[in-house]
Amino acid sequence: MADGENIQDFQMIYVASCGEGINAFNLVESTLVQFPESEISVVKVPHIRTEIQVDELIEKVKDIESLVVHTIVNQKLRQYLTRKGIDNNIVTIDLMGPVISKIQTFLNAEPLEQPGLYRRMHNIDLKQVSAIDFTLAHDDGLSPDTLSEAEIILVGLSRAGKTPLSMYMAVLGWKVANIPYVPGVAMPDSMKNVDRRRIFSLNINTKQLLAHRKLRQESLGTRGFYSYSSRTDIEMEIQYAQKYYVTNGFSMIDVSNKPIETSAEEIIEMITRRFKTEAHN
Repeated sequence: MADGENIQDFQMIYVASCGEGINAFNLVESTLVQFPESEISVVKVPHIRTEIQVDELIEKVKDIESLVVHTIVNQKLRQYLTRKGIDNNIVTIDLMGPVISKIQTFLNAEPLEQPGLYRRMHNIDLKQVSAIDFTLAHDDGLSPDTLSEAEIILVGLSRAGKTPLSMYMAVLGWKVANIPYVPGVAMPDSMKNVDRRRIFSLNINTKQLLAHRKLRQESLGTRGFYSYSSRTDIEMEIQYAQKYYVTNGFSMIDVSNKPIETSAEEIIEMITRRFKTEAHN
């Protein structure tokens, strides 16, 4: 990147990989957390294994303010992508080449350069990968238009533990969406089209929710937002939430002082029994 060039000038980051690109995508996402004011979209471009595919990618991004991050194991294809980036004034970041080069020198051995080898050797389940991708894309109310594709939907107050529980079940292979319940704020319209048997509301007691919110405020340095961690307000929130859950016929899971594993087992057992499917694990 040129001196003085602002990262916010880039609208898109494309993650190109000869495999699924999951590790590179997660690395980019975790890096962007350090730039909270940025509004950059990250797009995965998996299974890049030919020069024609590289050309198609370059053609797609050359007129967009963007950069390309890539993890391609084939040296010639990596070099080709880098050259095409230079020719079209596109910033490219090679995450794989330098690592392979250093390890190759250290071991005095030639790399196999076979795409997807890690996944095959470690028997990574594509279904699990798909579930994790889906769950990340549907965290905290995101992507409401595809809510009907979720196998499990969690609803709960802020800091009730929706995200960690969602991710735990995603690792087990379940596509999970989670939606925050905020008293007075309308839920997504797409909730009306979802099978109620797939919706689980998380109930949490006042003491634990208060502790979670105070901890959150301390980590963010926002202690002045009193109502968020006010015992009285939290008690009212819980009452409103429980009334909403019961009125709408949602199954209620008590997550107070309970390990994530236990809550997950409860939900998976119920969803499996309801739809007479085998558990994904």
